[in-house]
Amino acid sequence: MNKTFKNAEEAIHDIQDGETIMLGGFGLCGIPENSINALVKRGIKNLTCISNNAGVDDFGLGLLLKSKQVKKMMSSYVGENAEFERQLLAGELEVDLVPQGTLVTRIQMAGMGIPAFFTRAGIGTEVAAGKEIRSFNGKDYLMELALHAKFALVKAWKGDTMGNLVFRKTTRNYSTSMAKAADITIAEVEHLVQPGELDPDQIHVAGVYVHRIFQGENYLKRIEKVTVKNN
Repeated sequence: MNKTFKNAEEAIHDIQDGETIMLGGFGLCGIPENSINALVKRGIKNLTCISNNAGVDDFGLGLLLKSKQVKKMMSSYVGENAEFERQLLAGELEVDLVPQGTLVTRIQMAGMGIPAFFTRAGIGTEVAAGKEIRSFNGKDYLMELALHAKFALVKAWKGDTMGNLVFRKTTRNYSTSMAKAADITIAEVEHLVQPGELDPDQIHVAGVYVHRIFQGENYLKRIEKVTVKNN
């Protein structure tokens, strides 16, 4: 089955206002740059974005925030984006801060079809407000629900036309879990190849989880902060 699309604009054609979207990446590492740019270009509004963090002011998810296309962010870290801070303090943006381990586990559980799990993270904090707490072996645990989305946007190093994906090093981060936790997974890749060209033992996400794939272009691959050592 050929799942290829010409570009990001075609691949995201049916994402509508108000959708819930997962976006792979950790910091600016492995983010779906082309797909984010296409969302900005289309001007889709009132998005709920699930991502480890919110990009920076002029790149990644920061571009969607700048154009006020995001209604709600579900993240574990948001400290590199001044516009995010401004919108939050001004009451223009809903924010659900989730402990990092809890966030990724909620996504993993959705991919495995497990509706909920119990964790110690958040006990005794605001994170626990309104959530069920149970005691196991004399300790309290917080129930967290699996986290689904309508769409997942991920970026891989290589992929084939059947949707099988290979990531490079830490660019896997959230992407391998998000690809399994959405109704529709859209993958952009640096290199798009034919079936049989990928080593089966090196595939990180099987094509059964990927619904659309396209070869991206002009990747900047920025990092959040450049740190050098003074001699």
